[in-house]
Amino acid sequence: MNNRYIVFDVETPNAANNRMSALGITVVDNGAITDEWYSLVDPQVRFDVFNVKLTGITPEMVRDQPTFQELWGQIRPLFDSGILVAHYAPFDMGVLKSCLNAYGIVWKPYVNFACTCAMGRVCYPKLPNHRLNTLSEHVGITLDHHHADSDSRAAALLLLDYMEKGLSMERFIRRQYL
Repeated sequence: MNNRYIVFDVETPNAANNRMSALGITVVDNGAITDEWYSLVDPQVRFDVFNVKLTGITPEMVRDQPTFQELWGQIRPLFDSGILVAHYAPFDMGVLKSCLNAYGIVWKPYVNFACTCAMGRVCYPKLPNHRLNTLSEHVGITLDHHHADSDSRAAALLLLDYMEKGLSMERFIRRQYL
């Protein structure tokens, strides 16, 4: 099994959740955080007031930022280098798939991923919920929630906590068809 995990988090500009306004990546390699990457992203679509309030990202902030298509050359080598991981991964994987499709980017037919929310349900079954902020607080992780860099780092630290507790990654690997 691969011991390299690419933990990522996206922020979105509106309720369609099909474009990114920010992307955070934290690399976990052989049990340690080895790299972090962050960028605002010009989604080239409208922003909802709700999303602006939630993330603090405004249309003005992303106006001169790269689009997902422009960033893909930078992030693809990272995404190719390990198993993708996100907190509530179906959301982040869906946004990634939508961005790839929106820009006509052909990557591969499918990608393996894991979800730190699903792992948290197994590792900490008695918590009232398994949201990123709840799990982070329980484990003692500092979190600036709904900021992609902080969220990806917190999810990576949760992953390391789960692995320390002996949780087997193999049972949590899923496949996203692109």
